Parts: sequence; structure tokens; C-alpha cells
Amino acid sequence: MSVRLPATLLPGRPAPFGAHLVDGGVNFAVWSENATRIELCVFDGDGAREVCRYDLAGPEDGVFCGLLPGFGAGLVYGFRAHGAYAPERGQRFNANKLLLDPYAREIVGKFRWDDVHHGYALGHPDGARSFDSRDNAIGALKARVLAPLPVIHWQRPLRRSADVVLYEVHVKGFSMQLPGLPAELRGSYAALAHPLAIAHFQRLGVTTLALLPVQQRISEATLARASMSNYWGYNTIGFFCADPRLAMNSGNRESGIGNRSGAALSDSPFPIPHSPAHEFRAAVQALHAANIEVVLDVVYNHSAEGSELGPTISFRGLDNASWYRLMADDPGRSENFSGCGNTFNIAHPRVTQFVLDSLRFWVQEMGVDGFRFDLASVLGRTGHGFDPNAAFFVALRQDPVLAQARLISEPWDCGPNSYQLGRFPGRFLDWNDRFRDAVRGYWLQRGVTRGEFARRFCGSSDLFHHGQRRPTASVNFITAHDGFTLADMVSFSHKHNQANGENNQDGRGNELCANFGVEGASTDEAVVAVRRRVRHALLATLLLAQGTPMLLAGDETGNSQQGNNNAYCQDNPLGWLDWNSAHDDTAELVHALLQLRASEPLLHCNEWFGSAHEEALARVLWRTPAGGEMQVQDWHAHEQRAFACELMAAGAVRPRLRLLFNPEAVPIMFALGASDWSLQLDSSGERLASGAAPLVINDTQILAPARALLVLTRHSSPETRP
Repeated sequence: MSVRLPATLLPGRPAPFGAHLVDGGVNFAVWSENATRIELCVFDGDGAREVCRYDLAGPEDGVFCGLLPGFGAGLVYGFRAHGAYAPERGQRFNANKLLLDPYAREIVGKFRWDDVHHGYALGHPDGARSFDSRDNAIGALKARVLAPLPVIHWQRPLRRSADVVLYEVHVKGFSMQLPGLPAELRGSYAALAHPLAIAHFQRLGVTTLALLPVQQRISEATLARASMSNYWGYNTIGFFCADPRLAMNSGNRESGIGNRSGAALSDSPFPIPHSPAHEFRAAVQALHAANIEVVLDVVYNHSAEGSELGPTISFRGLDNASWYRLMADDPGRSENFSGCGNTFNIAHPRVTQFVLDSLRFWVQEMGVDGFRFDLASVLGRTGHGFDPNAAFFVALRQDPVLAQARLISEPWDCGPNSYQLGRFPGRFLDWNDRFRDAVRGYWLQRGVTRGEFARRFCGSSDLFHHGQRRPTASVNFITAHDGFTLADMVSFSHKHNQANGENNQDGRGNELCANFGVEGASTDEAVVAVRRRVRHALLATLLLAQGTPMLLAGDETGNSQQGNNNAYCQDNPLGWLDWNSAHDDTAELVHALLQLRASEPLLHCNEWFGSAHEEALARVLWRTPAGGEMQVQDWHAHEQRAFACELMAAGAVRPRLRLLFNPEAVPIMFALGASDWSLQLDSSGERLASGAAPLVINDTQILAPARALLVLTRHSSPETRP
């Protein structure tokens, strides 16, 4: 059935931005500080043919708007922006290029790299300052108007910050090879909510899934030419769109264009019974019902448009000089603090609004519980560098919807003076790479002193004990998506990224790793055994340290990426979790560690430890293996690395917990001072298997196995004064 299009638009509303159903039709609003005119372009149902153009009214305070009467959900559209084409001043308006709405709730089409999508003429002597007059509408990405999502009253888990245990996971990679999962669910949002997946999360004891990006992305041209893809997803173009590549049957959906009564310009039906958004929301609901939170990795530091040499897809064509940071001495070039060619200008009020609107959408409508901000220093960059009181952070803190969301920073970017660990404001938790390096260095190499290790194990007070920040502000990790997996960290001495097609030049160079005599997989039982011991000691350190632990999915099963420490483009078994590697007791150890952590308040304090003499506070006391209190010279000695810590509750006169650290290749005897201790956990499994009942130590000393962390609890006499 065909529908008659009106000759002109009716007056529209300047807010909210994007396309929204209102009484009588669809309201469109888009912002551009420098455009002189913006056109709304309406397309047929599959986006192949432009059927009408309308001038939006404006600008008024930089906003262009209009109401298209008689139409509703299903309509496909794009924008064309008119204005100066003066690349030397940062202005790149080119009305020959159809532009995707930054607020698109669904994207129509698949982006294919073609010269026609560039605003300039590739190969022209003037380069990016030339002009391309070809129309790209046929292959350009377009937006589809969606009906409002059904209201869900989210039943979010109620959890103290001190109880959070993060589990970093890729939606597709987690389930593509998960045994027992129905084939149609593999690699999808729905798979995360399957009983098999939920049972795994609950068995481990993790509380919060930290999902790698799920906002819709584009693969870079270099990857597309190599028939590869940006598997991780850190190249966003649809900041309000759940990526359809991660949904079930995403290629089989029908599309159309409709009015309020459901009529369409084509004969194909336009109602969409199942969408990525619906599937994602259903998965979040199921996870919430299982008392599991969902945090998204989000990429607001750059867009998929790349540098000034990249295509004009959306932001660049709408207002390049406002959306992006440009070189002060050459506005024709983009600042590249993201390492991906461009950098969003978060200091601009409208860009701040865009990010907040996107975050709010994912909390209110998609149900997520928080965010991990990729290259988060970009968010606080002003004209004078990083500012923890930048406008974005102030607005985020004041937003009533986002005020309770979990906020996690990757506290650096790729620009100058970007390393801001410990400087993020308010409720932010920061990825603590100094914890990672100290723990790896302690167990795998000899370059880390006991002083540095102890500081990181107790929450990194030198970084976070200021203002009102607590130990939980430190997100402790030993592995993450970018870098070696835990199994590879103890199996390779250097990276093996040849499969990425970059001559092994990509990825982190210094992994603080060790292969224990064999590069890669080994059948030598002694090598396999020592690697297991070290993996388990590393996991025990991570999961018992003060702060917020983050476990990388697959580390509990011994997952390997064959030495590839930058598998961002490996959407294949190399980048997917290998569940067949789960042949030892590592998952059982993780369960035991997290069960111990949850049951013992001293292992997840929300307050800082006091000194040994501050009885009103929980305290920590460090001892040498001989039992003496650590002295100044002990902290910096490299020849002796084993030591112990005692944890005392507030008001206690005797310690309740004792943790023994032995990174050496030989057993070490530790003095206990009394025979009233029980061995609660042995990471090596030599003295006590994971999950076994505590072992009473009827002696005043204990032999700690090589490369092991032991946890002892006091089993007699009161802790506190009578």
C-alpha cells in the first residue's frame, strides 16, 4: 500500500533530539551550530530510494526541527546539511552526502567502504581539502523511526560497592562455543540469559557482567579490505543502537516505512516483532532476576568516522568543527587523543548533552546498571588538559537518572598528559594498571618489591585515599580484553599477533609474562604444573585484594588466544572462549576464592585500613616469614620476597586472618606465633584442595608451598577486648 507524502512539514519541537512519535506524526530535531540549512530525506522501506526531501525549520539555538504528519514507526530517513565547505577552518558541509542521525534508534543498511562516502575526492592533489560532488544516498547508512519501547520497571540488584565482582566478557565470544547451548542462541544477547550461562556466572560468584561494546559499530577500512572485522566493537557509529550482529537471526528481519495506521510505501510489512533492542532488554531482565548486574563498555572518545581522511557518515557532515576536537594551529586536521583518528569534543555543551542522553537511554530503556568508559581521560579534557571538575563530570554527577549508575574509567587516553589514574571524581572507579603490573611482576618476575605489592594489594591508598574515595575505587585486574589471557601470560614470553595482519607490530609490547621454559602450549607435566600454580596464585591475589576485582571471562577455564594479545579483529575460534580448555580445577578455585571473599568482611572493606595501633579501624600488619614485623629495609629488599599480612577487625586486639605470600620456586617456612590457626585456602592445592574443609594447624609454623598464596583463619580465643 502506498501513502501520500505531505508537501511540507508542520512546525516541530526542538526537543528531544532524534525522531520521536508524537500525536499526528513524527517529530524530527537535529543540532548543528554551523549549518545554514538541514534537509530531512525520506526513503522507501528498504532505504534504496529517496522519495522526498523537506527543509527543517531553523536554526534556533542551533536546532533544526519539523513534524512529518501522518507517519509513524518504520519510516526510513536521513539528513543533508548545508553550510560552508572550508576544511582549512574545520567546516566540512557537503549536502551530497546523506547523514545518519546521531540519535538513530535503529540503523538501516550495512556500511560498505566506498570512495563515494568521503566528502572530499580521494586521489585529488588537494587531498582532504578537495570536494566530492557525488551523491552517496544509495549506500549510506540511514535511520528508522521506532515506536517507543514498552515500559519496563527494572528490578535492579541491590548491591554495595564493596560486594561487586566484575566479569569482563564479550557477548559473542562467551557463547559461540559454550557446550550445551542451542545453536540458534550462540553469539547472541539471548545466550547471556540462558540458564547455562547464568549458572556459570552464579557458580563462579561474579556479581556484575562488564560487557565489551554492544553499541552498533563499523569495521575500519583496513579490516574490511582484509575480510576481517572489528570484533571487539570499539568503533561506534550508533550510540543508541544495540548492535544487530549480536542478536539472534539479525539478518532475517523485514523492514518498511509506515504511517500511524500501519500503511507502507512498499508492499513489505514494516512491523518488527523482534529487534536487537528487545532481545538485549530481555537478557538484562533475566540477568537481573538472577541478581546479576550489567555494565557496558562505552566509547564516547571517538566515532567510526576516523580522521579528516575518513568518510562523512554523520557527525562530520552535521558539524565537524563542533562535534570533534581540531588542531588549534590547523583546524583542517583532527586531534587524535583516541588513537582512532578523531576525538569527540566533549567540552562542547551539545556533545556533553549527546553523551548524557545516550547514557540515560541505556539506563532507562535498556536496563543497564553502569558503564565502563573507554579512554576516559577524553571526557575530562578542556582547553588546558584534564580537569576532574570538567563540565561533563559535573553534569553526570547532577543527572538524576545517572546518579546511581556504576561508573568505571579507563583513566588514560592517547593524548599528552593523559594518565589520570586516581584523579577521576565522585563515584568513579578506575582501572588500576599499576595493580596489574605489580601483581604480575611479583609472581612472574623479580622486579617488584614487597612494598609495591602490599600497597596495591591493600587498595592503592597512594592513588585513591583522598576526598571521599574508598578502596573500591581501584578496579583491580591482572588481565583484560586487550592483552594476554591468564593462560597465555604464563605460556608465552612475547606476543604472537601475526594473524592480525600488522606484522606483529600491534598490541602491548611489555606483558610482564613468563613461559617457564617453553613458548606456547606444552605437554611437559612439570611445565604444565608450574603454570597452573602461578595462574592460581595470580587469581588468588586478584580476588582477595582490597578494591573491586575484575575477572576476564575465560581465565577461569584456562582460555588461550595462542599468544595473541590484541585479538580485536579475531571473530573466530581464536577470539572466542575455548570451553574445552577447562580441564583443571581453576573454576573451582575461583568459586572458593569468591565465596571466601563474600563471607569475610575483612577481604572486601569499604573503608581504608588504619595503622597497626588504630584499634577503632580495621587494620593490616605485615610480617616477615620469621614472624617479625616488616621494617623499612624489608620493604625494599629484592633478595627476599615472601611475606605475610595479618588482618584485624575494628576494635580487635588479635588478627582474624593471615595471608601468606610465597612467590619463590621453593617452599618457605612461616612462623605463626601460636597454634590456633586453620588453613582456609591454598592456591596451589598442595596443602588443601579448593572447596575442602579448613585444615587445623596444630603447630606454631607452616610450610607454604612454592608459588602459592595461603589464607589462614583463627579458630580459637576472642579477637576483641573483654
